[in-house]
Formats: sequence, C-alpha cells, structure tokens
Amino acid sequence: MAQPDSENDAKVLENITEIMEGLSKELQELYTFRDLYFENNSLELAAEKNKYVEEKKNLLVEKFESIDVDTQVPFSLRAQFLYLKGRCYNISITYDARASQCLSKAVKLNPHLGDAWNELGECYWKNMNVKEAKASFEGALKHERNRLSLRCLSIILRQESGGKNRSEAASLILKSVELAKEAVSYDIKDGVSWTVLGNAYLCQFFTVAQDPATLKLCLSAYKQAWLDPIAKGQPDLYYNKGIALKYEENYNEALENFDYACRLDPPWQAPQTELTKLVQYLTATNDLVRTRGKLKNKRLAQMVQSLDKKMLGVYGPGNFHTFGSRRDVVLEYSRLDGLAEGANENKVVLGRVVGSIHNGNAVPFTFAIVDESMECVCVTVYNWADGRGAIIGDCVAIPEPNLQMHKLDSKLATYNFKSIRLNSPMLLLVNGKRVGRNQFACIRVSSTYEIH
Repeated sequence: MAQPDSENDAKVLENITEIMEGLSKELQELYTFRDLYFENNSLELAAEKNKYVEEKKNLLVEKFESIDVDTQVPFSLRAQFLYLKGRCYNISITYDARASQCLSKAVKLNPHLGDAWNELGECYWKNMNVKEAKASFEGALKHERNRLSLRCLSIILRQESGGKNRSEAASLILKSVELAKEAVSYDIKDGVSWTVLGNAYLCQFFTVAQDPATLKLCLSAYKQAWLDPIAKGQPDLYYNKGIALKYEENYNEALENFDYACRLDPPWQAPQTELTKLVQYLTATNDLVRTRGKLKNKRLAQMVQSLDKKMLGVYGPGNFHTFGSRRDVVLEYSRLDGLAEGANENKVVLGRVVGSIHNGNAVPFTFAIVDESMECVCVTVYNWADGRGAIIGDCVAIPEPNLQMHKLDSKLATYNFKSIRLNSPMLLLVNGKRVGRNQFACIRVSSTYEIH
C-alpha cells in the first residue's frame, strides 16, 4: 500500500468526512435515478433517459473535480474518494477513461477495496477489455465473496465458451451457472443476479443438454428477476426472455418481450433486430401454410395422390416403438386434419413437403407439409445440421406429432397457422428412411447482457 504524503496534510479540508458523506449520498441518488427511471417516468421518455443521467452526472462530477484528492483529502480516505469519483464517471453507458484512472488509483491505494475492484471490472468491460475485467472481478473475490463479482464472472465465462469445443464450452457454462446461483444466494431479491442466472440456464439448455427442465429454470429465473424494480427496468431481461420464449415457440410473448426491450432502450439494436427477424419468419411461415407453398392445384393433387403408406416405414402397422419411458408403442396413421392440439400419442402422420423457410439462423429448419386431407401444417425441426433438411416433394413421416396453434392479430404481427415441433431430426422419416445421426447438430444461442 502506498504511503501518506505528510507535506500536504495542512491543506486537507477540515470537513472532508462530511463532504464525502454528502457526495456518497448524491452518488447513490444518481444511481437510483438511473436504475429506477421507469418507476418514475413513462416509456415515452425512454429516449431521454441517458441524456438526463448525463446531465445529473456532470453536475456531480463538478463537485468531485473541485476537490484535489492529493492535497485536500487525507491519505486514509483517498482510496474511498477515488472510488466514489470513479463510480460517478462510470455511470455512463459508454467507457469513460477518467473512471478507469480513478479506480486504478483506488485499488493501488487500497487493494482490499472490493467495491473499487468491481467498479474497475465494469469499466474495463465497457472498454471491451475482457481480460482485465476478469482479473478485476477475481481481485474483488480474493477479499470477499460478493454477488456482483460472481455474476459478472458468470457472464465472462459464457463469453469465453463461444470459441471452445463442445466439451470445454459445456464445462464453462456449468461453472457459469454455479457462479450465478451463488450470486443469487447472497441476495435472493436482487433481480439482476436472477437475470444472469436465467441467461446461464439458457446457455446450459443449448450447450450442455436440451432438458426442458433447464428451460423452465431459465424462465423461472427471469420471472424472479421481474419482481425487482431495478431488473424490471432493464431491457436485457426482456431481450433474453424473448430469446427463450422464441425457442419455446411461444411467439406471442416473444414478440411482446422484444418489443418492450425496444421501448425501454430505443437505441439498442439487438431487440429490434430480433423482433424484425421474428416477424419476418412468422409472416413467411403463415404465407407458406396459407398458400400451400404456392404450388399449382394440379401439382399439389399429384403430390398428395402419390402418398404411399409404405413410406411410413418403421412407423407402419405392427411395429413397436419406445418414446421416452413408454415402451411397446404402436402407431396408428392419422390425417393432419384429425390431429388434436397438443400431444397426439400413438399417432403418426405422413405428408408431402410443399416448401420451406429460409431462416438466417438456420434454427429451426422450417417446412410445410400437406396430406390427403389437403390440410397444410408447418413443421419446425431443431438440431438439424446446417445445409440439411427436407425439400419440396419429399415424403415425411412424423411420429406422435405435437400440434400447436399460433394466432395473433396485433400491431406487431398477424398470423394464424398450425405447427408440429420436433427437437431432433432423427425422429423423422424422409422418403421412408430415418434421418441419420450424422445430420444431428446441437444448436447454440448467445444471450446478451449489458453490465451497468
């Protein structure tokens, strides 16, 4: 630790303790104004939020800068003063070099000041310096386990998993989940920690194992986050929840969450991009189903008439199957118009592909089928390797189809179609043959979280 400079002691402000207490109180009020902005302001003022925060910040910065830390603040309080000053600079959404200068000096003067380490880590993060950010958060943990360091490291581990092989990535994601869970344990009412945990579960679902229970944990964490007024006002909560809901094919709520994220932070492009892409996808899917791929009636009739139940292959009569814990399941052929909404156990459908959707994410692979009833249904297949899929004219058999209804008529989108979802292409028979394991490829998702 650095040593005091006795030469300047005579210039120390007599009431510096009271001054710092006042500055600390004003700083907390500034952060409260930012964090609870939408508790006190309408969404119509969202675009003004950062401007108002900057105006208040600049007024407080003037007060901090009117004090010479080297001469007017006693050595014993300099680290704390520099931390407060750096935190004031760091409230901006963009990197402020003055913040890192103050905070770096603070941790040098007092390496045990965990709050300063965390603030410095967030400052480095804003400057895209992930290595130094990680070192700062780890530095804080050396002195005390705390939720901010833990959740930030959870985020960094997920970032680092992106360039790893599947095994290494899975290990990092699981560690990320554990850190986020520990962060929540220090304050179960901290919604930001719950948001980070939800994001970690979301990545676990895609990277480690697509267990529906994990996705439920993810959405449950987001629900807990929403109970905290601070997290409730953060656009990333709704963006990430929208990603999870989109994968669940709960399109109506996914659209609402992306839209709300846009309204909370108009300049942020990510939710607007996701919203636009999802609307385009749903519109294209609706059109594909409604027009039956725009195929001419004559060709459509020929395709349907040529359907042969021999194409049911192993799903044909007399064969036994295992689905989950259910064994010796016998499937019965059903027309598409005979399916009920939800699970259709012991049923198998057979249809011709009339078209597919080009999806930039390639997740899911989406196509539409028609059968002898002339009903057209969308089929979404997840984990189908990029470049693979069914083409127009293919005969597709789907066992125990889970039928969902998708309907919305709002300012966001208009659609009305039925879909069947498959989490693995290996359940499909295409032209009588089972899709090979070599066509299976686990998908990944990247969630976005902005450290404030």
